[in-house]
Amino acid sequence: MSVWVTSLNSGSNGNCYYIGNDKEAVLIDAGLTCRETEKRMRQLDLDIKKVRAIFISHEHGDHIKGVEVISHKYKIPVYITPKTLSHSRLKKLNPVLTVPFQTGEIVEVGDLHVTPFSKYHDAADAHSFIVTYNEVTIGVFTDLGRVCDQLKHYYNRCHAAFLEANYDEEMLEKGRYPYHLKQRISNGWGHLSNKQAFELFDICNAPHLSHLFLSHLSADNNHPDIALEIFRRKATNVNVTIASRYAPMALQEIGHSYTSNNIKLQPATKMRQTLLFEI
Repeated sequence: MSVWVTSLNSGSNGNCYYIGNDKEAVLIDAGLTCRETEKRMRQLDLDIKKVRAIFISHEHGDHIKGVEVISHKYKIPVYITPKTLSHSRLKKLNPVLTVPFQTGEIVEVGDLHVTPFSKYHDAADAHSFIVTYNEVTIGVFTDLGRVCDQLKHYYNRCHAAFLEANYDEEMLEKGRYPYHLKQRISNGWGHLSNKQAFELFDICNAPHLSHLFLSHLSADNNHPDIALEIFRRKATNVNVTIASRYAPMALQEIGHSYTSNNIKLQPATKMRQTLLFEI
């Protein structure tokens, strides 16, 4: 009765997150080609035919690259807001398989409950998501311009979360990016820095959060060691790891166990398989 989660890839070169139970699953974004998505799911012994829906967060190419082919090949419904669809370059989505969603309205995909909520990002109608099954909640929080009250609210519900830690402020400032791009990243409509992500983690201090997957790290303006070091100072009860931009993350099982009085829920996780990849 657990939830299986992984990042097939996380970064500006493609984003795709898998969340499911033993019967069904959803993908949050489809920013890899269909072939690469299939390949990485096979590496993790995941059956793509269990995917019952794809949820699109926004129209940027690193989140929608493979969605048309995957949806067509496997007849998977694509949940996307009308504004996002109209601003995207998606022209071949089957209207029968295209489903709109509304901010805050729960979408039931089998026994999985998916809740979208709006976020600050330089896109037409950007959303983040939480997915709940059997009282276990997983969050996918990337491409965030800033931390807002909605993000805090949904983050506090999570037992595990993919949280953007896109850039190190000093690396961005001293890096090779032109000024206008640096501004776009850090102006409140782009991405979260390591510091901003940590502040959310530190302030909220969700007691039932067991795993935090730092996501969407920049290849030029961040480094996994820098991001991890900031969090590990205080993450004594949370397993903080990196969702790689180069390879799929090891599939993880997120569940919960009960204390002896059968009242308090405590998170419990185990690794389904250990895969070592270069970050």
